[in-house]
Amino acid sequence: MGLFKRNPFGHILFIKKWLIRIFGALTHRRYRGFNQLQVDGSEIIRALPDRNVLFISNHQTYFADVVAMFHVFNASLKGREDNIRNVLYLWNPKLNIYYVAAKETMQSGLLPRILAYVGAITVERTWRAGGKDVADHEKKEVNPNDTENIKIALADGWVITFPQGTTKSFKPVRKGTAHIIKQHKPIVVPIVIDGFRRSFDKKGLRLKKKGILQSFIIKEPLQIDYENDTVEEIVEKIEYAIEQHPSFLKVIPQEEIDVMEELDKQRQWNY
Repeated sequence: MGLFKRNPFGHILFIKKWLIRIFGALTHRRYRGFNQLQVDGSEIIRALPDRNVLFISNHQTYFADVVAMFHVFNASLKGREDNIRNVLYLWNPKLNIYYVAAKETMQSGLLPRILAYVGAITVERTWRAGGKDVADHEKKEVNPNDTENIKIALADGWVITFPQGTTKSFKPVRKGTAHIIKQHKPIVVPIVIDGFRRSFDKKGLRLKKKGILQSFIIKEPLQIDYENDTVEEIVEKIEYAIEQHPSFLKVIPQEEIDVMEELDKQRQWNY
């Protein structure tokens, strides 16, 4: 690799590689040590092509979810079988991994700005402003640069997105993800995570509790008819795949739902 070789977004890959190595080493014990990350489906990661893969997942913290994905993806590609033992898998990390994040979140401080260099595709959310939902008549138009950047990232590698656009459970999946799928026809790989909300604060930067079993389930790629499936049908497939469809509420004890809602109320950081 040339010392100043850049990716399509102008980021120097040498710098990106070292940021992944450093942050990976600093965060490894958050998933294997203080807590335990239980991985399932690493063989699916190894079978994927190098480009045009879209990972969809439920969302529990701003940053810890994404960091875990960088660990699991790289560990899987280096032959780890459903585990992240020995962080040396990050010595030569996969550099064409990107993740979709809210622009306001990634500009909220020095650390988020550094993390953005690792692979953030920042987008302007049309349905929220200043941490609050906005009325339909106040929603902004989708910035065409945002969708273009996702297109560029898919053409270069793998993209992680959280289609609910929030860390709250069982919120509706945004149709924008379905439009991206229909337009760019990526392989869509669902991921279901749990335990991160209990392990970390809402930003995912501070370790809140130790001894938590975190789960990370990688599912088989979705079966999608890119030409004939409607946006609504794709949205429903996503909701079921990441286990955020309203029907899942029926199998979750009400007291657990009440606890999740109370935790969300107590966390006042803006997304």
